[in-house]
Amino acid sequence: MMTAITQLQPLVDPQARRKVGVIGAGAIGAGVIEVLARGGVEGAELACVVDVHPVSGVAAPQVNLAEAIRRCDVLVECAGQVVVRQHAAEILEAGVDLLVSSVGAFADDALLDSVVAAGPGRLLFTSGAVGGVDLLASAAAEAPFERVSVTSRKLPTSVLQPWMDDATQDRIRTTTEPVEVFRGPAREAARLFPRSLNVAATVAFAVDSFDLVEVALVADPAAELTTHVIEADGPTGVYRFEIANRPSPANPRTSGVVPHAVLRSLCVLVGRPVRIV
Repeated sequence: MMTAITQLQPLVDPQARRKVGVIGAGAIGAGVIEVLARGGVEGAELACVVDVHPVSGVAAPQVNLAEAIRRCDVLVECAGQVVVRQHAAEILEAGVDLLVSSVGAFADDALLDSVVAAGPGRLLFTSGAVGGVDLLASAAAEAPFERVSVTSRKLPTSVLQPWMDDATQDRIRTTTEPVEVFRGPAREAARLFPRSLNVAATVAFAVDSFDLVEVALVADPAAELTTHVIEADGPTGVYRFEIANRPSPANPRTSGVVPHAVLRSLCVLVGRPVRIV
């Protein structure tokens, strides 16, 4: 008897191993590199690492991006929005698939249009530190939402930004109680907090509107966990999700679960989609 699972066939030859390069060896990239290096993703082989700083202790060569494009079938972006803006279209035009963790870069409509038009490489976003986006996307496909909000609560030091003046940074850094740092649309949130609010951009893509999603960012000195509360109302139903992630020990701006979300997305991209996606 044919089941829903057995109908899901690999996208590539089951014997093939796709060559994967990781761009960025920071808090997210290091976790991805470690699992790939020990063969932890079936059908994937770590081919190289790209980073602006020397990377040691990795069982793969460190190369520049041009060389990585030549070597790889798939590139995994773990380096930030600048890399996406500057190189996403180039990677896809070379026929290399691209898995993006810095989803907030695509709050720029012009960039999104240019990258979507590129190919033949495929583009995939990872859900990162947020859950429930599959249900939100399914509901939005039936009818547009009327209200969507994302409230994120993080440690004060993880929300500081270079564009903030000294007085603002001091106020946030020394606060003894929760303080709202930002409130506005997801498009502006992704631009102003490129490493802290990719969650807002992910939700915006799920509901197909950067302008509908209202974002609040709270700096809380008692926030041992990074929390995201997602609320959405629409014709399909009323939804509320609360996610509480432990910050990455290497970088409190991101959650420790993100590398594992990237790896899960990579499993689908390299042709092992026998799972709930």
